[in-house]
Parts: sequence; structure tokens; C-alpha cells
Amino acid sequence: MLFPSLPKTPPKAMLSPCIGICAIDVDGLCSGCHRTAGEIAQWMYYTDAERAQLMHEILPLRAPQEAGK
Repeated sequence: MLFPSLPKTPPKAMLSPCIGICAIDVDGLCSGCHRTAGEIAQWMYYTDAERAQLMHEILPLRAPQEAGK
């Protein structure tokens, strides 16, 4: 067996709001995904339900509102 330590099934993809624009602004939020640095650091430890709640309920409230809407 060449790779005995490889898992038999690939890991499942993790839900993430990251869009690759990573910069913490003066309010302490990422300008791309609107997470705090602490949330980003702990993201892999959250449950799928916690990630979904943040992405669908909390992060949209932190997003800057577009002018004219």
C-alpha cells in the first residue's frame, strides 16, 4: 500500500463566506466576508449549523449597505 495514511473518503467541503479579499478594517471586520479575526481563526471548529447561522443571519447584517437601496 503506497499511502496507508490517506483517508478512504475525501473530506467534505467546509461552508465558508470567504471571497479571497482578506483585510481587517478599522471596525475589526474582514472587508471581504465581514467576519471578525476571531471568527476566521475559529471557523474550522464551528459546527455546520453555527457556520450557516453566521453566514445567513449575522454576516449580512454586518455588510455595508449599498447606496440607493
